[in-house]
Amino acid sequence: MNDRNLPGRAAASLAIAALGSLLVIATPRAGLAAEIGGSTSDPQIAIHDGFVDEKRCASCHADQAAAFSKSNHAKAMAVANENTVRANFDGARFEHDGILTTFLKRGGEYLVRTEGPDGKEGEFQVKYTFAYEPLQQYLIDIGGGRLQALDIAWDTTKQEWFWLGTGKPARPGTTYHWTGPFYRWNRTCIDCHSTDPQANFEPETGEYQSTYVATSIGCQSCHGGGAKHVEWAEAGSLQSVANFGLAPVDQDVCLGCHSRRTKLLGGYGPGKALLDHFSPDLLRPDLYFPDAQILDEVFEYGSFQQSKMARAGVVCLDCHRQHEATLKAEGNAVCTQCHTETKPERFADFDPSGSFDTPAHTHHPVESAGALCANCHMPERTYMKVDPRRDHSLVIPRPDLSIAYGTPNACTTCHAKETNAWAAETMDTWYGVAWRQRPTIAHAFGGAARNDPAAIMALRALVADREQAGIVKGSAIAEMGRIGGEAVVADARAATENSNPLIRLGAAQAAGNLPPELRLEAVGKLLADETRAVRVAAVMALGNAPTGDLLGDQRRDFDAAVEDLRAFVQANADMAEAQNSYGLFLMGQRQAAEAEAALRRAISLDSSLAGAHANLAELYRATGQNEKSESTYAEAIRVSPEDPLLRYGHALSLVRAKNMTGAISELEASVRLAPANVQYRTTLAIALDSVGRTGDAFQMLGESVTNGSADPNLLGTAIQFGLKLRRYPETLRLAEELARQQPDNAQLADLIVQLRASR
Repeated sequence: MNDRNLPGRAAASLAIAALGSLLVIATPRAGLAAEIGGSTSDPQIAIHDGFVDEKRCASCHADQAAAFSKSNHAKAMAVANENTVRANFDGARFEHDGILTTFLKRGGEYLVRTEGPDGKEGEFQVKYTFAYEPLQQYLIDIGGGRLQALDIAWDTTKQEWFWLGTGKPARPGTTYHWTGPFYRWNRTCIDCHSTDPQANFEPETGEYQSTYVATSIGCQSCHGGGAKHVEWAEAGSLQSVANFGLAPVDQDVCLGCHSRRTKLLGGYGPGKALLDHFSPDLLRPDLYFPDAQILDEVFEYGSFQQSKMARAGVVCLDCHRQHEATLKAEGNAVCTQCHTETKPERFADFDPSGSFDTPAHTHHPVESAGALCANCHMPERTYMKVDPRRDHSLVIPRPDLSIAYGTPNACTTCHAKETNAWAAETMDTWYGVAWRQRPTIAHAFGGAARNDPAAIMALRALVADREQAGIVKGSAIAEMGRIGGEAVVADARAATENSNPLIRLGAAQAAGNLPPELRLEAVGKLLADETRAVRVAAVMALGNAPTGDLLGDQRRDFDAAVEDLRAFVQANADMAEAQNSYGLFLMGQRQAAEAEAALRRAISLDSSLAGAHANLAELYRATGQNEKSESTYAEAIRVSPEDPLLRYGHALSLVRAKNMTGAISELEASVRLAPANVQYRTTLAIALDSVGRTGDAFQMLGESVTNGSADPNLLGTAIQFGLKLRRYPETLRLAEELARQQPDNAQLADLIVQLRASR
């Protein structure tokens, strides 16, 4: 249900934060209303039901509007003109990987000459600026209402152009080309850079009629539609309206955009439940380091939810000004609002007191970089090549974990020439060695990232730990399901009873990795959960589980959750990934015609989405249409020849067609493209053996072990072939390696005795 970050992916730039408390009446200031309201020449502005023109807000609340106008949020998006464009369009040229892009200004228009969607050079007009600093992107209309974010951005600090991608540039017609689905503003960025944006995608034509109340983030982004408020204000004391006609503002307004999440339902805004509109990503190993520091671009929700501060009741506006979106104080003064020598009264169950802003604690000179709380407890990681973001989990530096798991730590980030061992020894001299024994989630999640079954006990301990945050426990349950299978059914079932929705979400996600026949028993009750994110995850997990015998309330709950799932699909009608997920669900429900339609929609939205092609081909296989299955794989490979999943699937279809020569060729391609994939390598070995090339298979597997792949399945296959070839000395070495992983395997121990005797 979620995009994965692939090479070349660059996430949408600056997102929304809360504006804060209720605005107060103030005297209008000349010219400010137009500045806040945005350009009336923007053809996409439309005053939606319940909203008002943003200039109405500024006409009464001038002081708040003036403060907000200085923020980056107010400049998140703007019509491109001489006041908003920050980059050099005076014939500047930028080249990367043989692609030349020229930036021009002609007759008041800003133009880009570069590789277009057809692979040919074209000239495109910049319609909007996107973000303000430390980088600014540019939105280009390529037709059909599609606004595309150019993947060459302007570094506002260095005053130069740079490419956002990594690796090889994406080909035209694929997801990560600048004209492709990922860089489409209407699809990827729209929710967080404008006021009440509505994508208005038309599936029949594939076009957009997108509108918003204001071009950029405005007052109503955080306070909700202002129509009732204006009505109340104009009625004076004659009308009584709850909250003065505005939705209550809370932290969820910030988190709706400052999070890595999947949209479940449109129309999110102040006063609406976050988890009924979004499903937040948990602490997956591709998104977070084992100690849950930020790895991929996850924004702030996932890390701050882990923190003791969040559990103590600290919210965004304790540290950030609501309108300027800047810190409320300079330097350590932000932290010493609460971390004083005397415990603040607001914290009943937490004691943040202590003497921290001193050299005795920091061991760095006053006002030096090392004496700043944030530099040690909120280390930065740079995204989009120039945009540093701070980790919000607020933990102490742990160089010992860096040694064990490769996690970053603030010590060696600053002292780049030193080692983690040096940092750990230095901390020993400052604080003693007790810091090394502080509880950490790294051991449990580090083991899970290595797919170590022994990690299940450590993850189970996290779930039982009352001191752990809900997102940690939910993530632990989800990871247990991924690596534990049938052994964690009881854990998932117990988690469904928890009052924290993130823990129940983790249980629902864990169920997707349990044996299908056990899923209903484990998480069936979540179909009626009070939280939409949990219900959708549960019904997705039950997609291919046996549900034909559901009766009474369970059947009604299942059908209602399916409607939630359909609402998710509708809210993401322009996202191939959502259509693909729905197609998989329908396959599991044995609704072949509907599944085929959903998968074909996914392919029409993004023809380079390998998973949709593979799933469609597998649908044809499952319904006995082997020729269609093989041709679907072949067609997909013509679009994405470098995708190992497609090459592997095509190989299996060729096996079914008894074309072993073609199958081996495709398997060799899949191994070349994904050399670490054990399944691909093992299948290739079996295929080689089946055509009498057992020696080639044994050599290939032996080289894999030599190069560091000691997977037990791969070792087991290699041992079988070694015995078949009677190459006992080499087989003995493989058996001994496997025995180190399986010391209690009596049959393997007997084999080693025999191999040693034969030697």
